[in-house]
Amino acid sequence: MIKKRLLTNKDMTLPDERYRAVMAAKELLDEIANSSGRWKRIPRELRLHAVHCLRHYPTKWDMKQAAQQVPDVFQEQMEPVTRMVMQYQQEQKEEQNDKTI
Repeated sequence: MIKKRLLTNKDMTLPDERYRAVMAAKELLDEIANSSGRWKRIPRELRLHAVHCLRHYPTKWDMKQAAQQVPDVFQEQMEPVTRMVMQYQQEQKEEQNDKTI
């Protein structure tokens, strides 16, 4: 039962969700790196690690470029109908995977 749950990915990510997750991670790293931010008691080593991670982290411009060049991977925003169709397709793939396992 556990193996089946691990093999099937019930939490498939849509391109707009992936885009928002990358941008949210950047905001989180920015807050951790900023000593005058919301969390003032973060250890110095963790702050330095966040700064290091942000050094080459994609900017908003980079993400927009990625969304234009690879819309199947990143999309800034999806039309509701497109989103609904993609969710349906993902559910169909999951069902097919469940049948083959």
